[in-house]
Amino acid sequence: MDKLLREIRHCTICASYLPCPPNPIVQAGKRSKILIIGQAPGQKVNDTGIPWNDASGNELRRWLGVGKEQFYNEDIFALVPMGFCYPGKGTTGDLPPRPECAPTWHDLLLRQMANVQLTLLIGQYAQKYYLPTPKATLTENVKAFREFLPVYLPLVHPSPRNKMWQKKNPWFEQDVVTELRKIVGKLLH
Repeated sequence: MDKLLREIRHCTICASYLPCPPNPIVQAGKRSKILIIGQAPGQKVNDTGIPWNDASGNELRRWLGVGKEQFYNEDIFALVPMGFCYPGKGTTGDLPPRPECAPTWHDLLLRQMANVQLTLLIGQYAQKYYLPTPKATLTENVKAFREFLPVYLPLVHPSPRNKMWQKKNPWFEQDVVTELRKIVGKLLH
């Protein structure tokens, strides 16, 4: 696992498409219990080199009911984005994750994480890539989260940009976040 993580952290396959030098961000361990597959690091995460080290990470940890100490423990959480490097800014937010990362690295990582008991799929890119039978929209995937358990749990991105989505969909906090905390709580004990 250490050798693979070093290889990922030195990857440059999409360097010519990135606005900054490649800085692949990943956290994983052989004993990781919960795999979080997100989109791609934002500018702040790229600058600090710490996954989910931003407002989205704060909201995600709130949903999970965990603090930073647990969240950054690779024996508990693997943090694997669809695109390992910051893709740059688009017109309405960050650009999509680079398409080279997941096909190049995910299988190699997943084969070494035999202890994963739950995979959280955050956002449309992870859901399209991993869900065996995705629904037509991200909202439908998240609403039907029980259909994908116990292997996957699809989530909306915890970005502050999605606060309006959360207000329009109060069932998310009531049903999905409540169930997510229960599952995570059981896996932590």
